[in-house]
Amino acid sequence: MNSLTQTVDHPLSPKGRFGRLSYAAWSLLSGLVACIAIFILAFGAALLTGDNLEQGQDFPILAIVLFIIVYIALIYFSFVFTIRRLHDRNQNGWLSLLIIVPFVNLIFLIYLFCAKGTVGENNFGPARITQGWEKVLGWIYIILIPIAFVLGVVAAIAIPAYQDYVQRAQQTQQQYNHNTE
Repeated sequence: MNSLTQTVDHPLSPKGRFGRLSYAAWSLLSGLVACIAIFILAFGAALLTGDNLEQGQDFPILAIVLFIIVYIALIYFSFVFTIRRLHDRNQNGWLSLLIIVPFVNLIFLIYLFCAKGTVGENNFGPARITQGWEKVLGWIYIILIPIAFVLGVVAAIAIPAYQDYVQRAQQTQQQYNHNTE
């Protein structure tokens, strides 16, 4: 390999390596782009249909097709980034299929975020230098994961408790209204 091909890196290609922070940064970036695209599609579809959805009109078929395209692109890039991360560990990209297996995928993602890559050159090329913006985005993503988990647990506990509180308050209000009549 000559030095020109070693210095050119295409992050959206499955060839090459991603360190932990590069993997986290590109995963976050692709997720944000997909969310923005889906939001724009949903907003555009809502503007096109207006109040007609309530009157029984179907969701625009074009919006559904575009949702599917965005989703497929997100899955594709998730596999690309996972393959690159596995290459950094000097492992075959076929292991990325573990993302499809429920529950195993969670353990696999923790492994990808935590396992250190191969130092120096390995079977998949030289180590890739993590850019400064990738480090920042990567750390943001790594910090957001436990925060989202904690918020999910709190919501899972708080929402049913709040619903129970509202129900008891309504019953108490009804009893109070019945007794004052």
